[in-house]
Amino acid sequence: MSQQDLNACAELVQRSDPDRFAAVLAAKPAARDVLLPIYAFNVEVARAPWVTQETMIAEMRLQWWRDALEEIREGKPVRRHEVVSPLAEVLSVEDASVLDRLIEARRWDIYKDPFEDLAHQTKYLQDTGGGLLLAAARSLGPCEENVALDAGYALALANWLVAIPALEGQQRVPLVDGRSETVRMLAKDGLARLSSARGRRESVSKEAGQAFLSCWQVETVLSQAEAEPERVAQGALGMSEFGKRVGLLWQGMSGRW
Repeated sequence: MSQQDLNACAELVQRSDPDRFAAVLAAKPAARDVLLPIYAFNVEVARAPWVTQETMIAEMRLQWWRDALEEIREGKPVRRHEVVSPLAEVLSVEDASVLDRLIEARRWDIYKDPFEDLAHQTKYLQDTGGGLLLAAARSLGPCEENVALDAGYALALANWLVAIPALEGQQRVPLVDGRSETVRMLAKDGLARLSSARGRRESVSKEAGQAFLSCWQVETVLSQAEAEPERVAQGALGMSEFGKRVGLLWQGMSGRW
């Protein structure tokens, strides 16, 4: 893995996903080299549907990444790319399939249709957030699948609720039901899944646990949404910069996510 590629991945994540980048810096150096290509991949896929108004071009961009993952799954020589090349060195065949489902879920972002129902919305968040955390964690060490999927879903939900005003500004319909009682129910469910994941920490190796540092704001955000669901529409969810720094520092030092 070239240092030039790692630097490119780091710059991409730092620029486009600063909170996750901060979580990477809280991990050990060896873990950073694994996490950065995976998170850079996520940035590239997440933004692919948004960089063009042409749905066909957006579909082609996502297909390019699916083809790259197919090369990894089949053990073929992978295309030379500053993200794909290091990704191929850290990603297992199994987790290449996990990330393929992430790309498939992201096709929803191309269009302006609402989710079909709550089950569709839940699957989208689990395949994107849960899948990403699962691939990241297992690339570092042993990790029970459902623990990562639960924590990753909670993280994706927290990020999704924070992004609601911006998504609505893009004429998207981000929630099946945006009523306060439904938002409160979603937040409560996310907190329950986070708590369930934490209750099974022993099934996550110390190495894999470093990927869970990305969840350090989840409890605060979802608790705010549960207590005051109107904060979602107001764009008033989240921690202060000071709170972010202290919270991540504590989790990084304690290793307890």
